[in-house]
Amino acid sequence: MSVNLQKAEFVRSAAKAGDFPRDRLPQVAFAGRSNVGKSSVINRLLNRKNFARVGAAPGKTTHINYFLIDGAFYLVDLPGYGYAKVSQAEKARWGRLMEEWFADNSLMTLGLMIVDARHKPTADDCTMAEFFKNSGRPFAVVANKLDKLRKSDIEPNLARIRETLELDEPVKLIPFSAEKGDGKQELLNLILEHAEGSV
Repeated sequence: MSVNLQKAEFVRSAAKAGDFPRDRLPQVAFAGRSNVGKSSVINRLLNRKNFARVGAAPGKTTHINYFLIDGAFYLVDLPGYGYAKVSQAEKARWGRLMEEWFADNSLMTLGLMIVDARHKPTADDCTMAEFFKNSGRPFAVVANKLDKLRKSDIEPNLARIRETLELDEPVKLIPFSAEKGDGKQELLNLILEHAEGSV
């Protein structure tokens, strides 16, 4: 199946479990801290400048946003987490929404967790990784902002990310630069392999 990534449309924002599409199309979920460049990663994959809204203030994605790619599968943009300037009530609402989404294991085909290649993953990142591990679905970690690292720091930083998130050997860790496009083909191949395999 050849997918036209240019044919991408925003479908809906889900604020509660009843809003989740259940049409059996594959769903590829993106999660990451509010300032990690999740929207930029999605935009780079689709070759679109500001398709997934790049918020001026992090933490703008407070719902689960669904983008339909060529009628074949969804990219699911999960709410950014770990952003301080949000009320406790709002954080709790996000938490419940995420729990409801992960509780239904018929939804996710592939999970993609975006982390910052420069830094050790935070406690919030570790919690998110647990959500993915416990889902029983395939997932991979994308280490964004690779272009901000010196060449000599790449390997040790990737090793630190793998160790901190306690990733099993089979879990892919993809070095990525939304800025320069490094890792784009590897990530696209992974997405298409899972999207096609579950149709």
